[in-house]
Amino acid sequence: MTTSPDPPSDLDDVLADIRACRACAGELPHVPRPVVRVFPETRLLICGQAPGRRVHESGLPFTDPSGDRLRDWLGVDYATFYADRRIGVAAQAFCYPGTAVKGGDYPPPRRCAELWRPRLLQALPRMELTLLVGGYAQAWALGGKAGKTMTETVRAWRDHGPSILPLPHPSWRNTAWLRRNPWFKDEVLPYLRHRVGGILAADA
Repeated sequence: MTTSPDPPSDLDDVLADIRACRACAGELPHVPRPVVRVFPETRLLICGQAPGRRVHESGLPFTDPSGDRLRDWLGVDYATFYADRRIGVAAQAFCYPGTAVKGGDYPPPRRCAELWRPRLLQALPRMELTLLVGGYAQAWALGGKAGKTMTETVRAWRDHGPSILPLPHPSWRNTAWLRRNPWFKDEVLPYLRHRVGGILAADA
């Protein structure tokens, strides 16, 4: 007797739709290439702002120096970051928005989050912790609960737990911010590594 394959899940459907999305075609300086990496097992969701140029080229999230710093913050190595399906990455916008004339990337377009984020999150019922990486992601997810600045939001990290943790972006551009705010390394990173360790050890 043959058995039919399992029907596509809600998550399969939404991921297929996201990867086929061309809503911003003609507005971006390149062909849209949505980058999202989540699984039914995902419990830790990393929500950054949007892919950078290197991620646009690789098709994998955080394959850049920002990713190296982020993995150090999490306390996980490169192999674990990409092999453990309990770790997922879904930025506020899934396509690289392009580089501004004065340097740095353009802001993530709100259209992407409005189109896809509610449906995607609904298809991830096992979520335990969402990391809001950078001010744009924090403003979108927290709304009026976000501080006036990214620093205010991250400094009030205890107010958003246990399911949400705001973080600065791990970009090299924030190196000076990290030096000016040693409390992030002393207070937030130990908590972050403890939570990540607990999530990854849960089914070990």
